[in-house]
Amino acid sequence: MKKTLLILSFGAFAIASFAGGIVHNTNQSASFIRMPARDASLGLDGVYYNPAGLTQLKDGFHLSLNNQYIIQTRKIYTSFPGLNRDGFEGNVVAPLFPSVYAAYKTGKLAFSLGFNPIGGGGSALFEDGLPSFEMQVAGIPGALSNGGIQTTKYSFDTEFEGKSVFYGIQAGASYQVNEVLSVSLGLRYVMLNNNYKGHLSDIMINPLFPALNYTGEMVPAKDFFDAMSVMFQGLSGIAGSLEPLVAGGGGSLTLEQAQQAGYLTSEDVESIAGGFALINSSIDPMTLSVEQIQGAYSAATPVFVAQQQAMAGNAAATQDKEVDASQSGTGIVPIIGVNLKFERFNVGLKYEHKASIKVKNSTKVDDVGLYPDKAEVPSDLPAMFTAGIGFEATKKLNISAGLHYYFDKSAEYGKKLEGEYVKNDKVMDKNFWEFALGLEYALTDKWLVSAGYLRTQTGVMDLYQTDLSHSLSTNSIAAGLRYMVNEKIGINLGAMNTSYVEDTRDFPAAAPLPAYTETYNRSAFTVALGVDISF
Repeated sequence: MKKTLLILSFGAFAIASFAGGIVHNTNQSASFIRMPARDASLGLDGVYYNPAGLTQLKDGFHLSLNNQYIIQTRKIYTSFPGLNRDGFEGNVVAPLFPSVYAAYKTGKLAFSLGFNPIGGGGSALFEDGLPSFEMQVAGIPGALSNGGIQTTKYSFDTEFEGKSVFYGIQAGASYQVNEVLSVSLGLRYVMLNNNYKGHLSDIMINPLFPALNYTGEMVPAKDFFDAMSVMFQGLSGIAGSLEPLVAGGGGSLTLEQAQQAGYLTSEDVESIAGGFALINSSIDPMTLSVEQIQGAYSAATPVFVAQQQAMAGNAAATQDKEVDASQSGTGIVPIIGVNLKFERFNVGLKYEHKASIKVKNSTKVDDVGLYPDKAEVPSDLPAMFTAGIGFEATKKLNISAGLHYYFDKSAEYGKKLEGEYVKNDKVMDKNFWEFALGLEYALTDKWLVSAGYLRTQTGVMDLYQTDLSHSLSTNSIAAGLRYMVNEKIGINLGAMNTSYVEDTRDFPAAAPLPAYTETYNRSAFTVALGVDISF
């Protein structure tokens, strides 16, 4: 009978960024949602996208308030045999995704502040769990059947919710060196918070084991394994219980004779005879002597002890399990920017340094031992470089392009190989990048329409991809408008639809698990509203 040990795998869960790198968000304004090539921006969202370009603002105080409503659907399919379902779906909802920017421009100087969710920013709810949860339960019927206990069904209750957000507060100063060149320096303070809640409970199976009155009806798996553990514990002691009878000269008696002589009770005989079927079902123990029976039980005792331990382990593994844990950490990101302003061209460059972050566990419940309280987990923000260009094609038409490059391979995201945390270069072939194109057309002095395209390209290896955390390339289409209420107030409205590029990972057979595949896909939709105010 095969041991089936379950481990509820609530591992490091990632809320994917909605636009940006693996952990970075670059959807940081309503203007971005309507036109994603913002890296040469000379507007108020330049606080994030192009801080050196803030020197092109008019003198005075400027404020930008933005919020996005984001929905994302995650779909995971698996070929793992024996599951009750092959598709799993989770929904990410971020109804509040704010970005706030303020800038004060005076002469050649501009000072700025910003607040935004620099990474994460949503919660993912999997009401039916994930493949890695169910495949552990799904293996029970097969393991029992292979051990001679016919079992064909299972059921359980599970749910998992993960939340993750990197909040960033940044401050910077920009200086116009001359009519062409402006530079900026800034710092961003990053606060990271993850929350994990989940359970796997009410595991039921339908074993057929008449010896313990299990008739194929659905019963709690823990109760069954507890009963089996007690049974094997009793069987492992039978050889020892017969020793006094054999040593006293009664070894030649049959079980019936030993009962008639008062050495054994009817319950003893029933237990000994019933258990013998697990040793050799082709022999009737009532035809054997007590000494022969004791010898058979002595030889089988190590097996019974091992089975008792296995069943006790299975009982513990199939009891209700729960996780309620959070993680928090902080980091500092230095930011350097350069802006080059020409008559019809504007070029924005920015480099954000890596933030080395370790999050610390704060654990309320951890029945699976994955979140030891106060343990630290690497969760870096990688360095990133951005470059953008804006071209005034006509007085009404502007064309923009932007490139983001993330230095993921030199960071650590808490990925494990063989139980040890590893740097990303062990699970990534290439760094992540994204490219954007955008158009803005002024219909009138008050109305402007815009559209754009954003492509992201991941560089992770198959080793990186799991149902809990995976990275996919994307294609996004954006559109929207800006309305100038007056010369000091502008309203931005945008929508972006994101399609993810499906990816499949092949998992080789690794006992006791068979070979199988997992396919990952997502879709996302974002709407945003922002107000820019100049005083």
